[in-house]
Amino acid sequence: MTIARITAGRAQDIVSCQPGVTVREAAGLLAERRIGALPVVEGEAVVGIFSERDLLYCVAREGAAVLDRPLSQVMTAPPITVDPATDVLEALSLMTRRRIRHLPVVQDGRMVGFVSIGDLVKHRIELIEGEAQAMRDYIRTA
Repeated sequence: MTIARITAGRAQDIVSCQPGVTVREAAGLLAERRIGALPVVEGEAVVGIFSERDLLYCVAREGAAVLDRPLSQVMTAPPITVDPATDVLEALSLMTRRRIRHLPVVQDGRMVGFVSIGDLVKHRIELIEGEAQAMRDYIRTA
């Protein structure tokens, strides 16, 4: 199963920010939308990720003054990305190894999706539950 199958059928309204947006504005957007991370885009290219973890680290390190700095100075860059053809298990493995929870999905230099570890785990659970049900049905009819 590929990332493309997970992102297919989703509304393509990806909440993102530009590098010049302040940390304060981005933090407000994270809170308002109840999301854990934002891709930071310049034109059509993803240039970084700004996450709750980035917010916590920069405030702990520099205090409240960091809230008026641009995201370009505190975001995680360059972003780790996947393409739509990436296998879900490969993406999960990448997230585990790199200790990240969000991946921009990029095709031809343009972001076409954004997935969280929760999206991928949910998909895996649904797949495993489907396989278990198929086995139960098979055993019941054998």
